[in-house]
Amino acid sequence: MRTQLKVTRDGDAFVVRLTPRQVSAMYEALSFLAGLNYGDTQLTLLVGAGREAVDGLVGRLAGRRTESCDVRLTGGELHMVHSALTAAPIRFVERGGLFAQEPFHIRTGFYRENFDALASALVQAAGQA
Repeated sequence: MRTQLKVTRDGDAFVVRLTPRQVSAMYEALSFLAGLNYGDTQLTLLVGAGREAVDGLVGRLAGRRTESCDVRLTGGELHMVHSALTAAPIRFVERGGLFAQEPFHIRTGFYRENFDALASALVQAAGQA
């Protein structure tokens, strides 16, 4: 998966140029956490927003894309995406403290390294916007 991102500011919002796989990774991270039946308090701790905001962003990222697209995100939504990319993998840490790569890959369709690299690229690109 390509991890370079282009982020530009548009007033208080950010316009993020994403490949179809990048959109899919963001969707998988958020939808996985949203599907865990956490309450608003738990979701807010994990991604910085409650159920309504998370479900709204999941809905905007849903759907199959075949071409790169621009996604307009607020600062809070950028935070949600970044937090979801970093929080989703820890749900796959087993009792012994080891990360369960196979179940993670089966559920998300990605490797943890993809989520980590995308989260890092998002922070770097937003900082340059």
